[in-house]
Amino acid sequence: MAENLYFPAVMPSEEVLALAREVRLLILDVDGVMTTGYLDYDANGEVVKSFYVHDGLGIQLLRQVGIPIAIISGRNSKVTAARAKDLKIDFLYQGAQDKGLALSQLMQEAHVTPQQCAYIGDDVIDLPILRAVGFAASVPNGHVLAQRAAHWVSNNSGGMGAVREIAELILFAQDKLSLAYDAYLNDEHTPKLDIM
Repeated sequence: MAENLYFPAVMPSEEVLALAREVRLLILDVDGVMTTGYLDYDANGEVVKSFYVHDGLGIQLLRQVGIPIAIISGRNSKVTAARAKDLKIDFLYQGAQDKGLALSQLMQEAHVTPQQCAYIGDDVIDLPILRAVGFAASVPNGHVLAQRAAHWVSNNSGGMGAVREIAELILFAQDKLSLAYDAYLNDEHTPKLDIM
């Protein structure tokens, strides 16, 4: 069973697992959460961002078990829009300088309550959402105030597996991790090697 494969560096408390159990929507910040937070510029002045492929699979796993994904970012970025399209992100809010307002609009659109929302944020601009949602998470490379507002700080850094870690935590709390990984772990789907 996949639940038995989940051994985080620090096992979440029962309180954290109880909060994660209620999640019906995962909301992500981008810079510093889905990316390392570094902004690289090309020769034309366009911002180039790197996204971690393991995080992408974590997002897909949540969507496969019926948990939609939203992005609320303070920055407008074509790169973010392209990544959101690639991952089939359900809701995309960019240029959201007032993230509390964006959260209110998103909850109406997604038909969820604050208690049903999880958010991963890394800086003070994220505090209105971190303080409002039922399950707030941050990253070890995040601002100390964001970390203090969070129920859980991931072991992995932003842009380096934090999203995947928290996606697995939510799946684990909801007893859906084995379902999410079944297609990958089921021996019937594993190609057999003819070893002589």
